[in-house]
Amino acid sequence: MFKKTLFASVASAALFLAACGSGGDSASGDTADTSADNAETKVLKMGTSADFPPFEYRDEAGKEIGFDIDLANHIAEELGYELEINDMKFDGLIGALNTGRVDMVLSGMSATDERKQNVDFSTEYNRSGEFFVTTADSDIKSIEDLEGKTVGVQLGTIQEDGAKRLKENEGINFELKSLDNSLLLIQELKTGRIDAAYMDKSVAVGHVEEQGLGGFDDPTTSSPGMAVAFPKDSDLVEDVNKVLADMEEDGSLQELKDKWLTDQE
Repeated sequence: MFKKTLFASVASAALFLAACGSGGDSASGDTADTSADNAETKVLKMGTSADFPPFEYRDEAGKEIGFDIDLANHIAEELGYELEINDMKFDGLIGALNTGRVDMVLSGMSATDERKQNVDFSTEYNRSGEFFVTTADSDIKSIEDLEGKTVGVQLGTIQEDGAKRLKENEGINFELKSLDNSLLLIQELKTGRIDAAYMDKSVAVGHVEEQGLGGFDDPTTSSPGMAVAFPKDSDLVEDVNKVLADMEEDGSLQELKDKWLTDQE
């Protein structure tokens, strides 16, 4: 659910976010700490990019909240771990998995074939689609209207790849501008430095409704769903898939969607 205070909270936390999520993470060493020195508490290190409401972002106090944060906490609790959240740039998450800095990634990440070459994924837990966000008075109403415009995307996302394919496959000539996080996209749109922001639909609809923006669905894509990412051959994949299956069966996964992803008055 996009609560009425979400974007006020995000705006208030923007400077904090820039400082805390500017590309580094505090985790180091081996994954899933089960050493003798830490025998009583196993630590599950999660990587995320906390600039992607309602999936992950920071509240006014700087605490990470959102759909993926709740999901990760539930997974950790079910598997008997203490969750450690490592906030970093989205385009550094795969590298953090492959170098052992984190055990898993929950960050609204789509399970693309390209990413599957480098990491393993859980079963999908959400599917959103893509959306072009514009200002309310924009004359951009379709992908054809993007001709000659500037389109913003988040660096390293499926939308960045999708925008490149859109230019190639549909022959629409627009300038592509890649930015570090989704909050900057909306700032750039509102100040006129980009003409449209290409985003995950669940994220985009919240910005549209809360900030009086406009936009439209991308009719050309059918993106893969979001999933939890792991290093190749991680033992956690099977365990997490079991947790997700249980959540699907008992309705708790739908409860999370109703809480964070369902628009309410």
